Amino acid sequence: MLTALDHVQLAAPPGSEDRLRAYYVGVLGMTETPKPPVLAGRGGCWFRAGAVQLHLGIEAAFRPAKKAHPGLRVTGIDACAARIAAAGFPVIRDEDLPGHRRFFSEDPVGNRLEFLEPLPARAD
Repeated sequence: MLTALDHVQLAAPPGSEDRLRAYYVGVLGMTETPKPPVLAGRGGCWFRAGAVQLHLGIEAAFRPAKKAHPGLRVTGIDACAARIAAAGFPVIRDEDLPGHRRFFSEDPVGNRLEFLEPLPARAD
């Protein structure tokens, strides 16, 4: 039986690890998690923020994910969007998900990312 989502893996091109670290650690504030030695030789990076884990694996024939994406729940979505935009990455707002504020962006290798924050419950 499924109990939780352990991590999401995204692909990245060879040699992109420094750009990934600058974005996921420097812009998003995640922490890099050391890969097990048996996997470290494959390249790539693993990142964590609380229970959220993203693994970026190297793929020789890399193509960025333009539709498939992780949905990352945030607090302070406006500050998050401002930080991402200030770092030079796109912020595309979308109001089509009821009960949430959200925007889409992309990481430095072009993978699509969704950032969302639930709206406070309304007292009727």
